[in-house]
Amino acid sequence: MAQACAAHGGPEPTLQLQEGSMPAVGGRCWQIQGELPGPRRFWICFEKPDINSRKTFALAESGEEPSLLEPFLIDEKRMSLALLAARLAQRLNGQKWLGPN
Repeated sequence: MAQACAAHGGPEPTLQLQEGSMPAVGGRCWQIQGELPGPRRFWICFEKPDINSRKTFALAESGEEPSLLEPFLIDEKRMSLALLAARLAQRLNGQKWLGPN
């Protein structure tokens, strides 16, 4: 995806792991924060610094702040990085952020 964005002159997507303020509600958490062209932003927040802890998801369209946290992957008992990435791609695709469906 980054190559396609660069070819069209747009900004490349970013993804980072950091400790920061939880979107919409405040408080500290570990999070994966991403930005896609638009700029569209998303966060996966972890209750503890553990991939198997409870997770929440937030997103924001261009120029907006996130206003809603939703549970994310609540039915998964054992989490892996591959599963997390696949479900994130599925969620963003459902939002039509990764291209037309």
